[in-house]
Amino acid sequence: MPDADQWSWELPKDAESSGRSSQPAGHHDQPDPDHPRPRRAAHAAEGDDFSRTVLLTIAGAAVPGLGLIAARRRVIGWTVLGLFFALFIAVGIWAAVDTQAVLAAAVNPRLLRGVAIGLIVLALIWVAVVVISHLSVARGPMRRSHRIIAAALVGVLSFAVAAPAAVAARYSADQASLVTTVFHDSKDSNSATRPSSAPTSRAQQKNPWADTPRVNILLLGGDAGADRTGTRTDTVMVASIDTKTGDTTLISLPRNTARMPFPDDSPLHKYYPNGFTDGNGDNAEFFLNAMYDNVPQTVPKDILGKTDNLGADALKISVGDALGLKIDYYVLINLDGFRQLIDALGGITVNINTYVAIGGNTDLHIPPKTWLEPGPHQHLNGAKALWFARGRYGADDFQRMDRQRCVVDAIINQANPATVLTRYEAIAQAGKEIVKTDIPQEALPAFVNLSMRVKSGNVRSLVFKHGVNGFSSPDPNFDLMRDQVKQALGETKKPPKKKPSKPTDSASSSEASSDSSSSATPQSESAKDACAWNPEMAAAAQKPAG
Repeated sequence: MPDADQWSWELPKDAESSGRSSQPAGHHDQPDPDHPRPRRAAHAAEGDDFSRTVLLTIAGAAVPGLGLIAARRRVIGWTVLGLFFALFIAVGIWAAVDTQAVLAAAVNPRLLRGVAIGLIVLALIWVAVVVISHLSVARGPMRRSHRIIAAALVGVLSFAVAAPAAVAARYSADQASLVTTVFHDSKDSNSATRPSSAPTSRAQQKNPWADTPRVNILLLGGDAGADRTGTRTDTVMVASIDTKTGDTTLISLPRNTARMPFPDDSPLHKYYPNGFTDGNGDNAEFFLNAMYDNVPQTVPKDILGKTDNLGADALKISVGDALGLKIDYYVLINLDGFRQLIDALGGITVNINTYVAIGGNTDLHIPPKTWLEPGPHQHLNGAKALWFARGRYGADDFQRMDRQRCVVDAIINQANPATVLTRYEAIAQAGKEIVKTDIPQEALPAFVNLSMRVKSGNVRSLVFKHGVNGFSSPDPNFDLMRDQVKQALGETKKPPKKKPSKPTDSASSSEASSDSSSSATPQSESAKDACAWNPEMAAAAQKPAG
């Protein structure tokens, strides 16, 4: 008796010639040559085989090697499965056990480039496994419709496993480019003021800041642009970070602070024995914001030794002396490109308690055409965030300083892992174009570690305002400022006695009349409180007259 799959529907010659069927007499259920029952069974079996092929192809893509094992290619299947599991388990254990090493890898350009290449190779191998698994589990020839479906399935699965690896490889390459563009190895860069050794030794890997209780970073906002010559640092802040807790105090100085000092042992003191001044506290070319450009034009290029940025080094020394701090590093952000970073982050959310001008010119009495209006939780794009930080019409420098520290706090809040991962390419590109710093590459792992603490720490601010707590922009009392900084950082237990500033014709009358006890309480406050929504202030806010 022949098998059903081998059944032939050809009639015997004698039956064909007589016109009778070869079936026994009286049999009425004769097979239809056009739709034979055995062929329908074959099609059903083929459908079952195709379903099995689809399921095993998907399983082989999700768990590399599983499809090969099911196709009885056990040696190569188990090898592939073992290698993939070993890779993922090793990476998982590494991330869980040595987080510091993972963070260090994220800022190691050479390793990042290797990871990018490795991810591409991994993606290609995975795609090859998907294709080979499908070919191995497929049994015999398939109908045309099944072949089309199978090809589409393999294409979708190949994309599904390759796309994440390709994106990760691109991010790794972007990160390597960012690190090498913005940060330079200490052997390939020069600074006269940064610490002689970065916190990178093996003994410090678990806690790279164990021997550094506080790190002070000078944050500068420069106004360089196509329509400007040089750079005026209109924003001058010091971020003083407690390396144990991540708590940060932002100390702001007005851009028009005069007579900025240099310590006696600095070579710059010889050129500016009375501070950065020509003797006239009203000369804008000797305000704080002019130091970055003007000091390098006045003194020898090598006065501090080898340096890539004499202007930044001069500011670090002077601002550090004024505040009684050792400034470790600086970060200069080009405010003209600042909006690119905000846009890359997807914007920032701030509370606006008063009208902020978009455009306008205070000096020429040209009012702006539009304003940022008061309101809570306003989401600003890069252009509006820049105006929020820099809008001048109808506002003084101190109001701008208040808004700028709120922008810094908003950026810290916005730079969460989800935002950074989904927008990383744009963030990296913006960072390359707007940032200068003397933080060396080898110190980056320690700073990544510190940034996580800052993210979870508290941010407070100390703003020096003309006529408040004994501060005078044209003639600052630096001893008083140093005492207030110490108190704000919690480094003194008793309030310091107020030291009167030297009387000058340009000193503010409000300074002389201020309460003698007010200097004992520096204006240090939580950034959350300072930048909170204030409905009373907003209700009383009015647009400045033109």
